[in-house]
Amino acid sequence: MKVIKTVQLMQKTAMKLKRKGRRIVLVPTMGYLHNGHLSLIKKARKTAGANGVVVVSIYVNPTQFGPNEDLSRYPRDLKRDLDLIRPLNVDIVFNPSDKEMYPGKEEGLYSTYIVEENLSKNMEGSSRPGHFRGVATVVGKLFNIVMPDAAVFGEKDYQQAAIIKRMVKDFNFPLKIVVSPTVRESDGLAMSSRNSYLNESERKQATALFRAIQYAKNAVSKKGTINANDLKNELKNLIEKEPSGRVDYIEFFDPETLQPVSKVRSGAHLALAVYVGKTRLIDNASL
Repeated sequence: MKVIKTVQLMQKTAMKLKRKGRRIVLVPTMGYLHNGHLSLIKKARKTAGANGVVVVSIYVNPTQFGPNEDLSRYPRDLKRDLDLIRPLNVDIVFNPSDKEMYPGKEEGLYSTYIVEENLSKNMEGSSRPGHFRGVATVVGKLFNIVMPDAAVFGEKDYQQAAIIKRMVKDFNFPLKIVVSPTVRESDGLAMSSRNSYLNESERKQATALFRAIQYAKNAVSKKGTINANDLKNELKNLIEKEPSGRVDYIEFFDPETLQPVSKVRSGAHLALAVYVGKTRLIDNASL
């Protein structure tokens, strides 16, 4: 397993692999890997095939964090990450610095970003202004640097995956986007690097997100069609019964357009963002 730190070497390596006809599959991550990430890497290995090349990028992207968010304390442990992925037949780890990814940014000489203007309006887009500008930009850069034939993303970040798929279509990136199912702990909590922020009490309370999803699924199954605002209030009450729970947003939307729906029925999608103490967690599910 080769660790590459520079854009120039990664591009040179990718071009060499392309000339040899090797299929490249990328898994973009911000590190501090968990079993959810490892499932994406296994999916990438299958997608690449026996002769293909799996590239895992590990980079905490500063442009997707707001000024008061957790960039400085976001968990980082490269040695741990490398130990976790080494048995998974990963070929290359791309681990660049900020100066490599955003040359000249500190001097005000970096000024080009990718902005998606439709799918990014609601939910994470409105709650975290500028977040998807940073995500789209860094992913677009990774596509140009690694030159993958396919890239694997997790369904836990449903809106993100939709935006990346739209970007690939709109910008004619020559690659396939593979979206892999959310991986959960035994009690239903979606795996996330930010789960490491939770203390023991908060960790128990965090299961409220999954319980809210189950509640919504059962409600739709029993009633068929439900007023979205009524169901939002019921879920909010369920979550905020937890002493540390505070809802950021709950949204029901069309899974293709991401537009909010006023009536919730089978086939609608639910996304929610919840603070448990100071930790912000997201989850989503098809109803």
